[in-house]
Amino acid sequence: MATITRENIGLLNDKIVVNVKKEDYLPTFEKALKSYGKKASLPGFRKGMVPPSVIKKMYGSSVLTDEVLKTVEKELTKYMVDEKLDIFAQPLPLAENDARNISAENPADYVFAFEVGLKPEFPLADFSSAKVHSYQVKVTDEMIENEVNRLRLRHGKMEDHETVTSEDNVLNVNFIETDEAGNEVNGGIQKDNSLLLKYFSPAAREQWMGKKAGEQLTLQLNTAFDDREREWVLQDLGLSKDDATAGSKFFKVVLTKVGLVVKADLNEEFFKAAYPSTEIKSEEEMRNAIREEMEQHWKRQSRNMLQHEVYHFLLDQTQIDFPETFLKRWLQQGNEKEKSRDEVEQEFPYFVNQLKWTLITEKIFRENSLEVSQDDVRGFAKQQLAGYMGMNVLDESQSWVNEYVNRMMQDRKFVEDTYHRLQNDKVLEFAASKVQPIETEITAEEFHHLQHQHQH
Repeated sequence: MATITRENIGLLNDKIVVNVKKEDYLPTFEKALKSYGKKASLPGFRKGMVPPSVIKKMYGSSVLTDEVLKTVEKELTKYMVDEKLDIFAQPLPLAENDARNISAENPADYVFAFEVGLKPEFPLADFSSAKVHSYQVKVTDEMIENEVNRLRLRHGKMEDHETVTSEDNVLNVNFIETDEAGNEVNGGIQKDNSLLLKYFSPAAREQWMGKKAGEQLTLQLNTAFDDREREWVLQDLGLSKDDATAGSKFFKVVLTKVGLVVKADLNEEFFKAAYPSTEIKSEEEMRNAIREEMEQHWKRQSRNMLQHEVYHFLLDQTQIDFPETFLKRWLQQGNEKEKSRDEVEQEFPYFVNQLKWTLITEKIFRENSLEVSQDDVRGFAKQQLAGYMGMNVLDESQSWVNEYVNRMMQDRKFVEDTYHRLQNDKVLEFAASKVQPIETEITAEEFHHLQHQHQH
């Protein structure tokens, strides 16, 4: 009978040694050889009549190695289940193991050693000590007016103009990469775009005033656009906003067409176009609908920011010990392609952060009897489909909706990814309900700045 010993070799790091006896694997080895004999077909012998000695000579070593390793794995798994070991990843075989010592000619007792990393027990951070915020963004008349104007422009009509005269002019332009002197860069970026004049920086707007189709300016991205607008332009040009050199590039910007959107009139035709699923009949009703939409939007944003702060509170204030030596070795050797030590050191802080959040999530989920049901996953699939279709809700009586959902429920990756996403959402929602946030009034601009700071 196999014997197993275990010793501690470091923080949350144990060595498990499995000693298998001959009688543990020989019966299955002999049975496997007989099975080979029944299937073997060799010249000079009828199928299934190859002598056992020949079978053993041909296949014995590989079959015995397989059976010994299967026995070791079975005994190791049984031991971990019986001892209720909660481990990270999988046991790592130690370098002292050598399957080449296994011999079909001289079966013996074999010893294999493994290293395991044990999951720690830990207390969660004290929710009562959380310094988090519930931000209250007040919807102002100015915000509603801006949204009314945006909708009127969106549903307005484009008119061609000869020259640039207003910040509301739409400029169709062609970006051509140049050097500082305006000489075109060989193989440089060229891209058509359509921009409102107000998207340019104040200095650049002045330069465009009075320009006609066919005229051009040489501009540097850093000075031609303010931060947010520059990010949009960089993305459209195929450049990264995180590239410190991208904004210093120069472009010849050729004006190809000047337009002006004439705002839609505030009438029932416009109300129906802007809010097709409602019965808005007047400007006052439309403004009330906009206010309600905005208030709901900022409530969602506030909730998301609160959960974001709670996430960081739990991650930063929950103290968890990790078997770092084991985890680094697993990170280096546990995948198909072995990583270098430098790669492991670079990846480890991010890896252990993810691991820490996984442990926190599992603990909260388990100890508070939270669950993600099949109906939750189906609901997410319907919500996702509605998003694809640009709709708020779906008519679930239509057969194609349920056909889509049923198909997604057969997609194992979709179900697993959705489960983990909903699990995370439920944990954050639960954790946010346990804190006492500081009620804080804030402007929309200040909130946008906070969001920008927390993007990662």
